[in-house]
Amino acid sequence: MPVAIITGASKGLGRALAEALAGRGWDLVLDARGGAALARAAGAIAVHGTRVEARTGDVTDAGHRADLVAAARALGGVDLLVSNASALGAEPLVRLAELPLDGLRRALEVNAVAALGLVQEALPLLRASGAGTVIAVSSDAAAEPYGTWGGYGASKAALDQLAAVLGEEEPELRVWAVDPGDMATDLYAAAVPDDDGPRPAPARVVPAFLWLLEKRPASGRYDAPSLLEGR
Repeated sequence: MPVAIITGASKGLGRALAEALAGRGWDLVLDARGGAALARAAGAIAVHGTRVEARTGDVTDAGHRADLVAAARALGGVDLLVSNASALGAEPLVRLAELPLDGLRRALEVNAVAALGLVQEALPLLRASGAGTVIAVSSDAAAEPYGTWGGYGASKAALDQLAAVLGEEEPELRVWAVDPGDMATDLYAAAVPDDDGPRPAPARVVPAFLWLLEKRPASGRYDAPSLLEGR
């Protein structure tokens, strides 16, 4: 069975993608900071018959990242690494003039530095897979100048660049930065609590990720809404 590590997998897009992969026979190593929510997610996903290893911790902790990779190694290796865990930098979001610098540092540490650290930890197993794949969950805020989204967008832009360079340096891998588009998630609610407009559930976006895994296009940046058009 192929093995995936998914960070930020207790809810939202991470959980929805984990459920979809489990239904397709993947074994999973799931990460989140909230132990109770992660245990509930892992229990629900395990009913598919897949092996699920849940590891509570913070991706900025090098020891936790090593534990995630060790758990995947015990399942057989790492075929897919999804960096989905994210930090906003401020909740709710604020203009750059008011953005706490510690918040910006936290966003960069979670969204970019820890993502690279996990890739570095898993790289030998990804190379050995024969179909090693890295998915960096990006955002349109990485490319568009939305007011109040500056810190978060900067961290995701850094992640995009790391993914682009990794794709160049590791041509035997597939490395995709994926902008999932608007979704109804707790992260968005924390970012803009006064915006209660309708947004698609994360599960509606997952088919774009599954298409990438099936078709395996070249490394690069993709946005889910475009991949889903006409499907």
